[in-house]
Amino acid sequence: MPHKHNADRRHHIPKMSFKVQNWPEYEAGLRRRGSMTLWIEDAALDCWQTCGPGGQARYTDAAIQTSLMVRTAFKLPSRQTEGLMTSVLTLMDLTISVPDHTTVSRRAVTLPLIQPASVPPGPLHVLIDSTGLQVYGAGQWLEAKHGAKSRRTWRKLHLAVDAASGMIVAQTLTDQDTDDPSQVGPLLDQIDGPIARVTADGAYDGVLTYQTIAAHGDGIDVVIPPRSTAVASGEPGPLSQRDRHLEMIAKQGRLAWQAATDYGRRSSVET
Repeated sequence: MPHKHNADRRHHIPKMSFKVQNWPEYEAGLRRRGSMTLWIEDAALDCWQTCGPGGQARYTDAAIQTSLMVRTAFKLPSRQTEGLMTSVLTLMDLTISVPDHTTVSRRAVTLPLIQPASVPPGPLHVLIDSTGLQVYGAGQWLEAKHGAKSRRTWRKLHLAVDAASGMIVAQTLTDQDTDDPSQVGPLLDQIDGPIARVTADGAYDGVLTYQTIAAHGDGIDVVIPPRSTAVASGEPGPLSQRDRHLEMIAKQGRLAWQAATDYGRRSSVET
């Protein structure tokens, strides 16, 4: 969490060093990391294939989908996928056959599409954050091959995540010079359902961010930690959400404000 209390005066515990003493268990654990267990459920085997005229095998969608999943998981070409599936069925002592690579390629286009998960119903608690993506191109190849110096190129990926399900409900991709608050509006524009709360880190603090969120619906709670140099707006009338945050932090402290507003849920967007 940002702005930890007495962070500069805290006692920093040095990292502990560990010495391996149970070598047999340690080595067994390392070997288990390389082990692989692959099995096919009985329900899929029962409907794996049927026999057509002349004893020709006719494979169901489950057999084609299994081959495609194995190919995707192990990043194999079509023919190598056929060989891997054949060896797996042989080790399982099964008499069924494996669809050949031409059959898999032909049937793959006829499979029903997997529908993406729908946005959870009801008002959403939206978590907003951004991360940097480094772009690799010819400059990075020259740097790795010949030691040439090149300017690093970055892109910023802005995400809006539903706090309850962890589902990404909106995203934008910008260059490295785009500031985070400017993408709050484009992210919220992608959400069709109602929004109950928006939580973000201190980089999004500002009156413009609150105005942008308010334009997308009345009654949206905004949980953004004010900057350490933030001051109240001083406008007459009822206090705004940002001013209420500042008042609570001034009276109870920032840690109490984080606990009261459940600010810790923002960490879900970083995982």
